[in-house]
Amino acid sequence: MSAPTISTVHTVSSNSKVLRITANPVSMYHPLFSDPDAEVVLRSTQGTLYRVFLFTLRTTSGFFETMFSLPQPADCVGDGRISKADLQTVLDTYEPDFALERLLKLISGLAISKWENIDDLERVLILAEKWDTPGPIAHMRYALNSHHLLQNHPLKCYMLAKHFGWEAEAKLASTHTLTLNLLDSIHTPILDQMSSKDLLPLLNLHRRRRDTFRELLNSPERFAAGNSSPYHCNRCGVTVLDNHSWRQFKHRMFLEMERRPLGDTLGLPVGDAAEWPEALACWEAKCSKTGCGGLNYDRIATLRQIRACISVLPTTVEA
Repeated sequence: MSAPTISTVHTVSSNSKVLRITANPVSMYHPLFSDPDAEVVLRSTQGTLYRVFLFTLRTTSGFFETMFSLPQPADCVGDGRISKADLQTVLDTYEPDFALERLLKLISGLAISKWENIDDLERVLILAEKWDTPGPIAHMRYALNSHHLLQNHPLKCYMLAKHFGWEAEAKLASTHTLTLNLLDSIHTPILDQMSSKDLLPLLNLHRRRRDTFRELLNSPERFAAGNSSPYHCNRCGVTVLDNHSWRQFKHRMFLEMERRPLGDTLGLPVGDAAEWPEALACWEAKCSKTGCGGLNYDRIATLRQIRACISVLPTTVEA
């Protein structure tokens, strides 16, 4: 079934949200939105037509409620706010099929498939914001908390949460960004989209973890053998320890915390960090006194203390 054609073209606008009512070339209706009783016909940029009930649009979208409430000529139907002619025309949405279909399904109470990636969610969120549809926006806010999206797209999740003022979601996403090095150029396109008001708390979180970790690593109370001066060999009690290997190991851990502020690679007895030359040199360092040879550092106790330091670091952006 093809939509009726008309000979006139006019535009209905609301700020930057524009729908153009145009003559209708031959197009195909979406199978889920082809009810002939539905009064409004929307068209995507691919030419697909979507029949939607006027009541659905007006009750779920602030944009359409405003548009269809504008004063109309005398030949109006229903409550007198929309003309018969306009109900028979096609509204060009200038939106692609994916975003339009998903949003129309959400406002119509139809099932949608799982959000596969954050870009799809963002496209629909942008349209939902344009059309002022609180129901779909609430649905996508919930989806933003999914482990799949947070694990694979934490920075974009944070950006979207801050844009919409979702503080709980922003804090959760900020924790997941701790696996990232924000100075890596791969993240520049997303960071460039953020306002300084949203970006600075995230940069501060990463910086606070790094700097606090360095302070804890330098604490004589936590690492007496490496940071106390002087500190004598635990075995012979004579030799003052040479802490060069510990200082090198601390520096390497500090660089790793810059690269991956989560710190989940540090303080472990196995893994890449356990095989660092600096780590091996630290655990192999011995007393230089002839006949002593006592190890300078207790490996297990030191690793446990490193994990304890990481556990007290800040985990979310500050409110």
